[in-house]
Amino acid sequence: MVVTVIALELLFVLLIVCLLCRAPYGVLAHQPLAGVGRRSDWREAQERAEQLLRDILSEDEYRHLNRRGYLEVSSQTRPRRVYRVPRHQGQVKVYEGGVPIMALCVQSVEPVPDGDAVLMHKLMIEGNEEEYLRIANRFEPTLYGFIAIRPRGRM
Repeated sequence: MVVTVIALELLFVLLIVCLLCRAPYGVLAHQPLAGVGRRSDWREAQERAEQLLRDILSEDEYRHLNRRGYLEVSSQTRPRRVYRVPRHQGQVKVYEGGVPIMALCVQSVEPVPDGDAVLMHKLMIEGNEEEYLRIANRFEPTLYGFIAIRPRGRM
């Protein structure tokens, strides 16, 4: 008798778990997940971001971005430094004299299209490079890629 009750309780729990796993988020919470809309909305956002990217970048910059997969942004404070902003979201690689010296990670709080992320990095680097470097998570180069550098004290 006890074994039957335990078996029925387990079966009931498994049924609930299966139903919860199959139900979309909005059904359970009675509201859509913030920041995430329909696929068509995201596609439209990507298209608007791509058009804005074309409008702001020069023809050479846009061609370079599409051909090489990254946009080179020259440092305004360090003459030999170049930031390589990836076409698709990821770490920004920093080079001095053609040698990688670090990788940086700065992300928006909400998901943004790739074109907006490229512009975010470009405008932040050109607008206030020191602040960009202050807020970025840093990674140093090794033989096997980049590893995180311990966070500095924030001001």
